[in-house]
Amino acid sequence: MQRWRGLEDIPQDWGRSVVTIGSYDGVHRGHQLIIGRAVARARELGVPAVVVTFDPHPSEVVRPGSHPPLLAPHHRRAELMADLGVDAVLILPFTTEFSKLSPADFVVKVLVDKLHAKAVVEGPNFRFGHRAAGNVEVLAELGETYDYEVEVVDLYVSGAAGGGEPFSSTLTRRLIAEGDLAGAHEILGRPHRVEGVVVRGAQRGRELGFPTANVETLPHTAIPADGVYAGWLHAQGEAMPAAISVGTNPQFDGTERTVEAYAIDRVGLDLYGLHVAVDFLAFVRGQAKFESIEALLVAIGDDVKQARALVEGYEADRG
Repeated sequence: MQRWRGLEDIPQDWGRSVVTIGSYDGVHRGHQLIIGRAVARARELGVPAVVVTFDPHPSEVVRPGSHPPLLAPHHRRAELMADLGVDAVLILPFTTEFSKLSPADFVVKVLVDKLHAKAVVEGPNFRFGHRAAGNVEVLAELGETYDYEVEVVDLYVSGAAGGGEPFSSTLTRRLIAEGDLAGAHEILGRPHRVEGVVVRGAQRGRELGFPTANVETLPHTAIPADGVYAGWLHAQGEAMPAAISVGTNPQFDGTERTVEAYAIDRVGLDLYGLHVAVDFLAFVRGQAKFESIEALLVAIGDDVKQARALVEGYEADRG
């Protein structure tokens, strides 16, 4: 899959394509419907499928300080889109100048002049152009002028998550913030992932017999509520069952919020300086301060047992 950072990266000889545009943070099951339909239409027409997205999140430019927690960094979104059959991802730098493009100017600058769109696939709530003045109706009207078709796909999937609310990135962020990883999993179709570089912490886990990878997460990452979770630590191409702690470590009067993952039954791991990923499968317990170090050790032992059982049960169910 090709990845372009800006319009100037698009090959000069790029031909017609099917395009879908959006932030697509998390590439959740609603997004997958739209992207999947764009890929299917591209195959029908015999042209490539392109996803257009933005960096930074448009809200940060339009309303500074309002950047939402991110469900997935751009490289992860690209991986997920590639799995769906997307041929190219265009990440447009979203600037103040870019935000002032009218809907018609946006269409000409991006869809017509550069991507030569033959079809555009969007959800019913798609908005674009200055002050979000463009919608799918405007997009379709412009398509009559510039020779592309528009297809609208209903992305409103719902389930048990959020009490039946339609799946969305906003709902997913809320559930993650509340520690409802099962609900987030239902929307995403996979466990929520957090990435970053392993840095040196206070090394208390090592002293206690449970060495953890202290993950310095990427900016704006959506991090689950404080507590202990079951999941996986991905490092050096391996997925290791893990007990994961999120919080300020109140046992030792900590103030800095951290994400730490203990790779269950693994000895001698040296991950310092490596980029790793942590997948959150299920909530185990909330953050707590214990009466003694001995009580803490007993609790950690129970956490590890529960985390191991939850991961093994999930993997067994998946066959």
